[in-house]
Amino acid sequence: MTPSAGKDPEPAASGLLSAPDIAAILKGTHDDPFAVLGVHPVGKTVLARCFIPDAETVTVETLSGKDLGAIERRDDAGFFEGPVALKKPQPVRYRARNQGGEWVVVDPYSFGPVLGPMDDYYIREGSHLRLFDKMGAHPIEHDGASGYHFAVWAPNAKRVSVVGQFNDWDGRRHVMRLRTDTGIWEIFIPGVDAGLVYKYEILDRNGTRLPLKADPFARRSELRPNTASMTTPEIAQTWDDEAHRKHWASADARRQPISIYEVHAGSWQRRDNGEMLSWDELADRLIPYCVDMGFTHIEFLPISEFPFDPSWGYQTTGLYAPTARFGEPEGFARFVNGCHKVGIGVILDWVPAHFPTDEHGLRWFDGTALYEHEDPRQGFHPDWNTAIYNFGRQEVLSFLVNNALYWAEKFHVDGLRVDAVASMLYLDYSRKHGEWVPNEYGGNENLEAVRFLQTLNTEIYGSHKGILTIAEESTSWPKVSHPVHAGGLGFGFKWNMGFMHDTLQYLSREPVHRKFHHNDLTFGLLYAFNENFVLPLSHDEVVHGKGSLIAKMAGDDWQKFANLRAYYAFMWGYPGKKLLFMGQEFAQWREWSEDRALDWNLLEYHLHEGMRRLVRDLNGTYRAKPALHARDCEGEGFEWLLADDRDNSVFAWLRKAPGEKLVAVITNFTPVYRESYAIPLPVKGRWKEILNSDAEIYGGSGKGNGGAVFAEKNSTGAIMANITLPPLATLMLEQE
Repeated sequence: MTPSAGKDPEPAASGLLSAPDIAAILKGTHDDPFAVLGVHPVGKTVLARCFIPDAETVTVETLSGKDLGAIERRDDAGFFEGPVALKKPQPVRYRARNQGGEWVVVDPYSFGPVLGPMDDYYIREGSHLRLFDKMGAHPIEHDGASGYHFAVWAPNAKRVSVVGQFNDWDGRRHVMRLRTDTGIWEIFIPGVDAGLVYKYEILDRNGTRLPLKADPFARRSELRPNTASMTTPEIAQTWDDEAHRKHWASADARRQPISIYEVHAGSWQRRDNGEMLSWDELADRLIPYCVDMGFTHIEFLPISEFPFDPSWGYQTTGLYAPTARFGEPEGFARFVNGCHKVGIGVILDWVPAHFPTDEHGLRWFDGTALYEHEDPRQGFHPDWNTAIYNFGRQEVLSFLVNNALYWAEKFHVDGLRVDAVASMLYLDYSRKHGEWVPNEYGGNENLEAVRFLQTLNTEIYGSHKGILTIAEESTSWPKVSHPVHAGGLGFGFKWNMGFMHDTLQYLSREPVHRKFHHNDLTFGLLYAFNENFVLPLSHDEVVHGKGSLIAKMAGDDWQKFANLRAYYAFMWGYPGKKLLFMGQEFAQWREWSEDRALDWNLLEYHLHEGMRRLVRDLNGTYRAKPALHARDCEGEGFEWLLADDRDNSVFAWLRKAPGEKLVAVITNFTPVYRESYAIPLPVKGRWKEILNSDAEIYGGSGKGNGGAVFAEKNSTGAIMANITLPPLATLMLEQE
């Protein structure tokens, strides 16, 4: 009810708000609600102004409950204003009443800003490395009140409001304060609890209301198909991983055994009713399994929030939020802690290359191309129908670098495998002539993406000594895993896509034809030490009609299993760290699908259980023998023994490390059983057979060398051993 004109003082004379200002507040279109709402001095008087829908009367109180007097309702929509018994402004609360009762509202507009000038300075400079503590929603104590501070970057918006359960999704109630130097909007809302859903309501520069946006820095999200962000407390985790982190911080990862089990958390195993496991359930099952199998690391397909299950997480809308599919964020922290207590590292697939175009996500966030390029030749990815981050924009670079730091600091993850690096590095990636924009020198290199990747690796290695960054880079871009100061991108490792492609192509051929493609397996050693390589047999090889690894092998069923056993042992003896996708360790026949669990029932069959035992023993041998891992990335750790026996499709080499026993790896990639096959060895004497992929326990034929072979000088002075080569098998011999 508006007071009668006879009793209402003139607004200009009394300091009361004018009718147009009130109308703008009620419509949510006021240019600066912080300048008028809250508590303000007017001459010698202090006025309080608030907008509380449905209130009929309002009394102002201090935060401790002292009555400061009632203020008048100047509009029936719920606008109140009047003088209060204060000498200077301070935070206040309102006791509102209507016929249904009374309630208390602490006034967010009576509080000062939370972000400060130094935040503005570092944000503008692009050097703020703790944005994850400043942006998004965080529980804080501010000027005597508890609540949540919200901050979001939307420099081209006319208005930004927090809307959620706590304000009936009413964008007029919590319009945010614009920090003009940075384009960041912020507000402290007292009384907001943890576990409430919220989004941002944004008016673009023309005043048009955009679809509600999830918080880019949200640390928790609703379970799909819902898309709101959730208020959440800081991670409360007692970490028991000092020994694990100290080891990796002091170690040279290139010289450590690294064998990675790649996992899609939603389909490794499931509950009996088909539902996904929680993080705690995964911890109870997956961690002991990996310990028993001898893997050193678990690598998860992306676990940051994503809307569409068949994207496997590679189209993320919430980079800072562990997906709600597996429970609350603390559950993931407990999982990582459990891994570290038994010496297993956790690597996350991380996607800074692109993001989906879901309307609640980053695309056209404030009505402009904020996180992406406006030009579709630069900002739209034709392969995945996604938006490409604008790496040349300092705020976007900081958003992504801070996200990497966030996972390392808050969740103690051991590494990030960066997805689709090649798509970032080349401006013409998957584009025809005329569909891309050259760089300033006319080339196809994305110089801004190069700078981003170098900055990423510099910052994360600089603050987290034990971290691993691994690039999925499918081209011959130089120095991917070389230091930034030496002109490299700064990654710790790079996936060896050439090894994967060449070896799988070779093994898909019938053995009779392999002698004509011998170079498929020898060529890789020409570049094996140009980078620090991980050998990946990843999820990409067992989806989209490609079939499983066992299905790719040539021959009948017996040959398929023998080929795969020989291949795994060949790979574990080959220089480079190892990665194997889940289910391939027991030779799952079916192609992987994200909507069902692995076919664990296959372990009831000897051939499948034998394959699992082989992978377990390969991991154990690889970890126990420094010759097999300590020089994985250095040429001095490898020496050919036989590289040119193409007629028999036999390969043999030495693995070595300073001061360690030598290990010889010999592979026969034909089904021909060979006796008295002559192998050159560097040292006379007994060589112990430490692994034979044809052993009966693995499902093989049981052919071998009785546990050892003997090397002797022949008439020419060469040291040779006559050995038995089982069909389609790999042997490992260790010098005694």
